[in-house]
Amino acid sequence: MVQEAYAVLAGGPPRIHTYGISDELAGTAGLTCGGTVHVFVHALDDGGAAAVAAAYAAVREGRPAAVATLLDGPGAGAAVAVVGGREGLVGSLGVTPLLDHSVGRDAAGLLEQGVTAIRRYGVDGATLGAELRVHVRSFASPPRMLIFGAIDFSAALAPLAKELGYAVTISDPRAVFVRASRFARAAEVHVGWPDAAFAGRSFGPRDVILVFSHDPRLDVPALEGALATGAGYIGALGSRRTTDERNERLRGVGVGEEQIARIFAPCGLDIGGRTPEETAVSILAEIVTTRAGRPAAPLRDTSGSIQPHDTT
Repeated sequence: MVQEAYAVLAGGPPRIHTYGISDELAGTAGLTCGGTVHVFVHALDDGGAAAVAAAYAAVREGRPAAVATLLDGPGAGAAVAVVGGREGLVGSLGVTPLLDHSVGRDAAGLLEQGVTAIRRYGVDGATLGAELRVHVRSFASPPRMLIFGAIDFSAALAPLAKELGYAVTISDPRAVFVRASRFARAAEVHVGWPDAAFAGRSFGPRDVILVFSHDPRLDVPALEGALATGAGYIGALGSRRTTDERNERLRGVGVGEEQIARIFAPCGLDIGGRTPEETAVSILAEIVTTRAGRPAAPLRDTSGSIQPHDTT
């Protein structure tokens, strides 16, 4: 790779190099499995460097950013940045204004989802074409998880969710409960009712809202507030009887069936969990499989790739 980089710096064209190793050869080297990696080698011009610098600065400030790099055509290697907050689109790919517009819009959507992917466009920049590939690398802020109810299940789930990359908040109006050290160790704690917990927070497809309170005074307003957001996963803990009764209370305040269907309740996969810790594994497993759009089935009963791939 170093030689390839020197060749580009000496004036050679940008290029994609593919490296791979078979499972058999990987085994002889002590690796668990083989694989393939594609590496795009290119030089950054002043515009591309400015875009990358803008994205880097945003990430250091805790703001989401994405870098979109053109892979094909005479301008291959050109880069633009989509920065959450003030800047918007930084730079130009130098092909057409339409391509910049299309890439900026798509990159913003991918950034909202926290997804890195390759998108294809026409030579004029239209989204219906496929001649030009653009790689979009998302540097998203951590997904949010808001848990209502300072109970054993919250204390068991919060540290595991934190290890998965979630910024966790546990909310409960009972200060004496929620401020206990077992909650504060792995989560931000919020003392107050659901309407205050939602104030100033936005939730998108990567975010999670969980209702663990088992108290109708909290459950109903918490779920009403959750359904008003774009959270990708809304879950509520409880037995089937509790779920039915809670759904009736939601209907009583005007929540429709389509909205109720968004709620994963009882939340979690049927793995036979009994303890709060096992229940936390069950709920997080359902969150992961929902986010990935994959069936929650034993790998030995499925076929195809185990790992999800970026969209090409």
